[in-house]
Amino acid sequence: MRTSRKGETLAELLYQEGVRNQQVLNAIAATPRELFLPDALKHKAYQNTALPIGQGQTISQPYIVARMTELLLDAANQPKKVLEIGTGSGYQTAILAQLFDNVFSVERIKSLQFQAKRRMNHLDLHNIAMKHGDGWRGWASKGPFDAIIVTAAASRIPDDLLAQIEDGGRLIIPVGNEQQQLLCIDRIDGELQTKTVESVRFVPLVEGDLL
Repeated sequence: MRTSRKGETLAELLYQEGVRNQQVLNAIAATPRELFLPDALKHKAYQNTALPIGQGQTISQPYIVARMTELLLDAANQPKKVLEIGTGSGYQTAILAQLFDNVFSVERIKSLQFQAKRRMNHLDLHNIAMKHGDGWRGWASKGPFDAIIVTAAASRIPDDLLAQIEDGGRLIIPVGNEQQQLLCIDRIDGELQTKTVESVRFVPLVEGDLL
């Protein structure tokens, strides 16, 4: 995908905010964020802010999309196979698909998953497999994964997701209710090492699926 002037301006802003991985910045610059928004909000597409997409969900702030993706790329195992929990609009999915060989994405709201799948086809991104299901359970039949990224805040770290991380792999997940922290969890020689990255604000990771 080609970069746009607005996309390049957004990437420059994210660089100023501390995102340093050039691959991530290139993907941000090349992804038409307006494609992932309702018509009434397309004029805000290149603002560094989260926006509503319906069904009580949001498209994440570009900074946090870039930051979480950067953390995945920084993993020691150089991940190629990534699981995303919470497809939502598909914006984060599209960024991942440009940077990793295989992306698996789970969404609990069927209508959002359907719309996201159409957008991936429109962008000619075909290294993505999507599933309608409960994100708390991950996608065990496709695992284990080199890395897992969760785009909604869990009240606790889901055991099923921890079980699906390859040794040497990394889980990026926001955890908490009122006070949320972005955690980076590495599995090293079978042991989990957890680091707090920064305070964040996400919609809740709800258990179960929804038609």
